[in-house]
Amino acid sequence: MKRAPWPWDRTVLEDPASATTAVLVSRKSRRTLALPARCVEVLWQHWEDQGWDRLAAGDAWEEHGLVFASAVGKEADSSHVRRAFRTAIKGADGVDAGDWTPRELRHSFVSLLSDRGVPLEEISRLVGHSSTAVTEEVYRKQIRPVVQTGAVVMDGIFKQDPKP
Repeated sequence: MKRAPWPWDRTVLEDPASATTAVLVSRKSRRTLALPARCVEVLWQHWEDQGWDRLAAGDAWEEHGLVFASAVGKEADSSHVRRAFRTAIKGADGVDAGDWTPRELRHSFVSLLSDRGVPLEEISRLVGHSSTAVTEEVYRKQIRPVVQTGAVVMDGIFKQDPKP
């Protein structure tokens, strides 16, 4: 499914420390999402960097008002996004950049929120699913602390001395 480009005019960047910053996800969904303060800081920096890109491109720049644009302001195609994503995560410890795609961030988001106790209904609403079924069956993956729960209990059971 092709996603619509993310325009700056649907992005409200207030004070970087503000928890009220919101992004309109799509005109159809008519919902806004608050962004974590760290994301707001990064978007402010990206906006500034894009200004420098605009100057460097000179007459080649085509203004489309996009948050994520090519080096000349056009809509970034999916291969460009994947390449930029892999470059960004290249130095992360324990991550093989070739094994990851931007889409996996959505799965990680769902899994991390679930691991932190956010109700599945709320997570589904945040990612735009009409029900919890897709969120639970496709996106949510168990993370290590959840998997360890059974092992911890079983260790407690088997540590008991079976001798009379």
